[in-house]
Amino acid sequence: MTGPGAPAQRLFVYNGGFLTQTRIRRILELAGYQIRLGAPGPDDLVGVWGQSATAPRGEAVADWRDTPVLRVEDAFLRSVLPGRDGAPPLGLLLDRSGVHFDPARPSDLETLLATHPLDDHALLERARVAATRLRDLHLSKYCNFDPALPVPDPGYVLVIDQTQGDASVTASGATLATFREMLAFAEIENPGARILIKTHPETRGGHRPGYFTAEQVAGRATLIDDPVSPWALMEGAVAVYTVSSQLGFEAIMAGHKPRVFGQPFYGGWGLTQDENPVPRRERTLTRAQLFAAAMILAPTWYDPCRDRLCTLEQVIDQLAAQTRAWREDRTGWQASGMRLWKRPHIQKFFGAVAPVRFADTPPQDNRRQMVWASRAEVAHDAVRVEDGFLRSRGLGAALTPPLSLVCDDLGIYYDPTRESRLEQLITAAANLRPDQIRRAERLIARVTDAGLSKYNQGTPPPELPEGRRILVPGQVEDDASIRLGCGDIRTNLALLERVRAENPDALVIYKPHPDVVAGLRPGAVAPDAALAHADLIVTGTDPAALLPQVDAIWTLTSLLGFEALLRGRTVTCLGMPFYAGWGLTRDLMPAPDRRQARPGLAGLVHATLIGYPRYFDPISGQPCPVEVVVDRLASGTDLPRAPGLRVLSKLQGLFAGAAPFWRG
Repeated sequence: MTGPGAPAQRLFVYNGGFLTQTRIRRILELAGYQIRLGAPGPDDLVGVWGQSATAPRGEAVADWRDTPVLRVEDAFLRSVLPGRDGAPPLGLLLDRSGVHFDPARPSDLETLLATHPLDDHALLERARVAATRLRDLHLSKYCNFDPALPVPDPGYVLVIDQTQGDASVTASGATLATFREMLAFAEIENPGARILIKTHPETRGGHRPGYFTAEQVAGRATLIDDPVSPWALMEGAVAVYTVSSQLGFEAIMAGHKPRVFGQPFYGGWGLTQDENPVPRRERTLTRAQLFAAAMILAPTWYDPCRDRLCTLEQVIDQLAAQTRAWREDRTGWQASGMRLWKRPHIQKFFGAVAPVRFADTPPQDNRRQMVWASRAEVAHDAVRVEDGFLRSRGLGAALTPPLSLVCDDLGIYYDPTRESRLEQLITAAANLRPDQIRRAERLIARVTDAGLSKYNQGTPPPELPEGRRILVPGQVEDDASIRLGCGDIRTNLALLERVRAENPDALVIYKPHPDVVAGLRPGAVAPDAALAHADLIVTGTDPAALLPQVDAIWTLTSLLGFEALLRGRTVTCLGMPFYAGWGLTRDLMPAPDRRQARPGLAGLVHATLIGYPRYFDPISGQPCPVEVVVDRLASGTDLPRAPGLRVLSKLQGLFAGAAPFWRG
C-alpha cells in the first residue's frame, strides 16, 4: 500500500535514470515508493520506464522473481522544455497494469476510463475549468512555443506528425506507411483544403526525426515547424488527423473530433473517429470525463517549490509561471539603468534561459531591453521593471532582495499619464471567469489572514483611542507616483492639512513612510507640524496590523490604499494611484478616461497580484505563482537578506537628499 502514513513500498529498478534523475526519484518517494537495487521479493515492485529500451531488464527480473511491475511515464503536462533538453517533469503516471499508450492490455488509466463513475459534479467542473485554463494560458505537454507567433489563416486541415520510433506509435502498430495513409486520408476527405503538418517539438529541437520531411511533402501539404501555439493551430483547423499524439487529446479539448489512426488512450470513447478502434472500449464519455480521468485522477503531480505532491490546479499555476518566464526571457535581455546591487536579483529573475547583459546602450542583437522604471530616460522604448506589490520582508531602500518584480512594455503602473500593461489587465479583469474570481478571493483571504503587506515589517500597533479612525500614510515626496500622479497637493503636510479640514472630528493617525523614518528618502514632517493636524503619529508599526483597526484611509498614491481595499476599508485618494478610478475608491482627482471598467475588488487583485508581477521563489530558485511567495512571506523563514549591503544602505541614508545619484 502507498499513501500518507503507509510504509514505503520497495521499488527495485534496473535503469540508472531512476537514480540520477532527482525529480523522478523525489516524486516516487513522495508517492510512497522506496527505490532499491538488488533482487526483489514477492511483496516488492519492479520499476521500469514505460516501454523504454531498458524496460526489458526490469521485466525479466520481475518474471524471474514473480514480482509485479510498476510502469512509470511522464504525465500529460510535463515541463516547458522537452525531457531531452534536461527539463524535469512536473508529474508522473504510475501504472501497475500496463502503460497508457499500449492497447495490448488495459492500463490503469484505461480501467479508470472504463469503470470509474466519473459523475461527480465537482470533479467534472474542475476538469472543465482546468481545460479552459490550459487553452487560455497556452499550456501543453511541452510549452516551448510562442503564442504571439501568427498561425495560418483559418480553414486548414491539421495533420500531426510524431517522432520516429515513438513508443506510442510502435505500440499502436503504426509505421511510416500509417503516416502516409493518414496524410492521404486528410487530402481525400477534405478536397481543396490546405493541409498543415505540425512537426513534433523534439523534431524541431533536433533530437529525433519525424515521419514527414519538407522533401516528402508535396501538393497541398505544408510542413509547419515554427514554435506556434498548438491551441492557436487547433482554433483555425477544420479537421485534425493524428496517429497517437497527445495533441489529439488536446484537439478533443479544443472541440474537435480528431481522426485517429493509432490506438492512443483517448481513442475509443466516442470522442474520436477511430480508424483502428480498440474493441473493448465501448463506453461513451464526455470531454470533461476524459479530462478528469487523464489529468486529475490518474497522474501523480508534484510541486517543485513546496516539494510536495499537489493537485492539477497547482501544477497549472506553477507551469504557467515557468512558461511565462521562458517565453519572456528566451531571446535574452539587456538591462539598462540598473544599480550594481540590483543586478544579481535581476539575473536570478530573468537570466535562467540566457544570462542578462548589463549595458546602457541599445542591444545590437535580438535581445529585449529592460530598464529600471525610474531610469526610463536611459532607454525610452525599453520594458520598464519595478518592484512588485508583495515584495519582501524588509525595505527595498535597505537593499533587501525582492520576491516579485513587474515588467511593463507599455508604461508603468504608477504613471497615470499613459496607459500601462496593468491598466489593460485591470480593464480585462471586469470579465473574469468564476474560477479566476475564486482564486483572487482566496488570495485576498490568505494575504489578509497572514497580515501581509509590501515590505512585511514593523511592530504591533499601539492601543488606539476610540473614534472614527482615519489612517494617513506618509510617502516619499520625490516618489514618481507623486510626481506623475498628483495635483496641487503633493506633500505629506499638505495631505494632513486636507484630511483635517474635511474630517474635523475624526481621529487622524499619521504613519510616516518607513524609508523616510529610516533616513533613506526625503519626505519628513516635523512632529509638531504633523501633530497640528493629526492626533497620533505611529512609526515602525506594521501597516498590515494597523489597517484592521482603522475605518478609512486618506492617501496621495500610497500602496497602503490598495492594501486597505483588501481589508474592506474606505479609501480616499487625492492622487491617481493604479487602484483608483475603477469604482473602488473615493477619488478627489479626475481619473483618466481609459479607466471606465468596473472590475470589482477580485478583478483588481487578480490583475495586480496574479497577472501583472513575476515571482521568484528563493528556496527552489524557480519562477513561481503568487501563492508560493505568500507562503514564504507568511512563514518568514529562509528569505533572502542582504547583510553585506547594510553599510551601503546606511550610506545611502546619509545622502538621501542626493538620492538620484545612488537610487535606481
